[in-house]
Amino acid sequence: MKIGVIDLCIWLEEYQHDQAKFGELLAEWAGRDLKADYAVIYVREGEPLPDVAAFDGYILSGSELGVYDDADWMQPLRDWLIKAKEAGKPLFGICFGHQIMADVFGGKAEKVGPEEIGVRAFEIDGQTVTGHVWHQDQVTKVPPGAEVIGKADYCPVAALAYDFPAMSVQFHPEYAPDYVSTFLKRSKGEVLSDDDTDKAVAQFDASDVEADLFAKQAGDFFRAHLSEGAS
Repeated sequence: MKIGVIDLCIWLEEYQHDQAKFGELLAEWAGRDLKADYAVIYVREGEPLPDVAAFDGYILSGSELGVYDDADWMQPLRDWLIKAKEAGKPLFGICFGHQIMADVFGGKAEKVGPEEIGVRAFEIDGQTVTGHVWHQDQVTKVPPGAEVIGKADYCPVAALAYDFPAMSVQFHPEYAPDYVSTFLKRSKGEVLSDDDTDKAVAQFDASDVEADLFAKQAGDFFRAHLSEGAS
């Protein structure tokens, strides 16, 4: 099984010089449950989106941009997602990936309020779990044929399952607390205000979020549509 990880997030050398890139974090997280060959496509570093047929399935990362931004890679990504759907390729989106998938497939995502960053509680499959978040955009209209499978008090559409091979979540299951905390401390006053940085760092430093959060659900999703023996 070959899984392509579409990395749509800027990696900042001045703050993250000794840290893994986000696509690597996603591959490590997914690999905790799903045995596969993972390859990261660094779209924000100029790498082209792969031919849809190049991989058995795909994971889409978060991004510091929103679906409403006019970035040169945004429309090609939208077109690519439609082709991936038509080809029946399993798609798993995280944060921005969750939002762009909903926006492309008939729903809507938009900015809804102040930035949410830290640890939040979610209801998934009737259970309350905590997850790491960093976003101010949300899915505000559920796409046709999609089912809400996760929610939070502040985020009614926190996870979606589609009636074709697609699933997505608003939270960041790939985030390790020390990874984000280190970045925030290094970028204090630059990325967030001093006060907001301190509040977020305190939440990440006290986090009890499981490292394999939602990894089994993601693995089960891909296994349901693909054979682990695929090459």
